[in-house]
Amino acid sequence: MEYAVIKTGGKQYRVSVGDILEIAKLEGDIASSVTFENVLLWVSDSQVKIGKPMLPDVKVKAKILEQKKGVKIRVSKFKAKARYRRTIGFRALLTKVAIESIDSGIKSAALKKKKVVEKKSTKK
Repeated sequence: MEYAVIKTGGKQYRVSVGDILEIAKLEGDIASSVTFENVLLWVSDSQVKIGKPMLPDVKVKAKILEQKKGVKIRVSKFKAKARYRRTIGFRALLTKVAIESIDSGIKSAALKKKKVVEKKSTKK
């Protein structure tokens, strides 16, 4: 099982291919592609890469499904014996994304090594 931990909107999320997340608003249109480059951890079966603090060669690609507002919450302020009462509402702006792929640098590095070996063997 392959998964990664990404950082976006000041929060961290554990994601794998096929996951659907509601995160803080991202710029972009519906059906456009987004790349998360702030990857903190990448795990694939027996391989684990931990960033210090980020992994520069691992990227997570996602697709924007929806731009929407979250559930409204009420925030109240109250001071006793002072006739002070205030109530305001807040709705967070959210983006719904679907994780399409996790691109790690390990796979591409292995392919590069194979190509180098093939080139050396063909020259002989």
